[in-house]
Amino acid sequence: MLLHTTGSQVERWGVFEVSATGKTEGNPFTDYEIGGIFTSRNESVEVSGFYDGDGVYKVRFMPSFEEPYTYRIFGTCLEDEITGTFSVTAPGQGNHGPVYVCNTLHFAYADGTPFYPVGTTSYVWTHQAEEIQQDTLRTLQNGYFNKIRFCVFPKHYDYNFNDPITFPYEGKPMDSSVLTSDNFSQYGPRSEGNTWNFHRFNPAHFQHLERRILDLQKIGVEADLILLHPYDRWGFSIMPQDCDDLYIRYVVARFAAYRNVWWSLANEYDFMEKTTADWERIADIICRKDPYRHLRSIHNAWHNYYNFNRPWVTHCSMQTGEIEKTGLWREIYGKPVLVDETGYEGNLEHGWGNHSPEEMVRRFWEVTMRGGYATHGETYANPERILWWSRGGTLHGESAPRLKFLHDEILEKIPGPGLKPANILAFPFSATVDDWLNKGFYLAYFGISRPSYRHLPFSPDTRWHVELIDTWNMTVEDLGEFSGNASVSLPGRAYIALRIRRV
Repeated sequence: MLLHTTGSQVERWGVFEVSATGKTEGNPFTDYEIGGIFTSRNESVEVSGFYDGDGVYKVRFMPSFEEPYTYRIFGTCLEDEITGTFSVTAPGQGNHGPVYVCNTLHFAYADGTPFYPVGTTSYVWTHQAEEIQQDTLRTLQNGYFNKIRFCVFPKHYDYNFNDPITFPYEGKPMDSSVLTSDNFSQYGPRSEGNTWNFHRFNPAHFQHLERRILDLQKIGVEADLILLHPYDRWGFSIMPQDCDDLYIRYVVARFAAYRNVWWSLANEYDFMEKTTADWERIADIICRKDPYRHLRSIHNAWHNYYNFNRPWVTHCSMQTGEIEKTGLWREIYGKPVLVDETGYEGNLEHGWGNHSPEEMVRRFWEVTMRGGYATHGETYANPERILWWSRGGTLHGESAPRLKFLHDEILEKIPGPGLKPANILAFPFSATVDDWLNKGFYLAYFGISRPSYRHLPFSPDTRWHVELIDTWNMTVEDLGEFSGNASVSLPGRAYIALRIRRV
């Protein structure tokens, strides 16, 4: 029986939803199915639906064209099929559609607008108290980042040993009062004492998560969802194969219609008790069940990089300090390179968690100059033990405004799809537009070097407009025009760059 829809019209790349009541005998999560076919002049898309609790089943669809659609909802949970129509209007302000790979090594929204990832990490911000979640959203509204990595499952790790506000399954967690210094490790006792039914989801957990996905969508932030991870005392990382598969199908059915979703199969996959065959099976489910082809990758702990040449992988998601290999990875994999974890700005005891803000910004610039993209994180110790990298909240560091400057004033003003290494020997780090037709745009970055002048390594019969970029103080100074072999005076301080355009 049809309960309701989201209306008679929806904007392009929005979500049209059909809700219906259906059978509830037995286990509605496993005993019944629901799906739909949505058809217009230019596409016909079949999607899977899901059980949302309280006798309600839902089917969601993201239309790609501005035209009338018909739909047919069917499944073993229904007595009769449901049919109807709706129209699709132009996308609203800020709606550019999903992000896809563009020009092989870069990204763009579905409407063609370039997307330059300047992301951050806050693994379990959606699992915290509502006040902390709202602090996180207010921080993100400052526009520092356009992508955030976070987990569907709760996480048990340093600075985050609290239980989440909801759990993904029916049942109860282990009694945390039994934890001692002997068993309260970063990995935790991973199954003892938990009483989950891995075949019955807790819809409230996923309803909450999709509200946060929509909150991010409203402020222009992509939701890079981490589906699995090893830091777990509740047993979610070691579920049986059939339960893994059921979970993946459920998550894709619920979230795929949201345009700002990315799929990260795992955080630090090589710390998990799964084989390559397991990951390939999970990837296959996502590819078959996600009709919108959202971006997909998987993240490593050590240097056990996944085989990013696999056809299901859309981009490389790497944890590494070897950022000098960014250009090499572009060549090896022929896909966009995201260094999603290159250490964090902060002051923790861990080596990965005590980089200076200057170092965080430097790493971003070097990855950028090598044709890749980096991801931020912050780990400043504080009495409340609320660290951005883990729980969200507010930022305490100094790198975020400088990364916004990199995005807004540099990347957004590239005259092309993205950057690639330029290999101009006169400059330590140089980049140009990733387009073989371009011969007139360069960036030069000097990092910790402090030159007082540099020669322009171009033909003397060309003229170039040069701007001085202070990547730390966030300024752009017009230095004027120079001939191709002229000497350009520089301020002799670190973290300086040049933007050079042919006249």
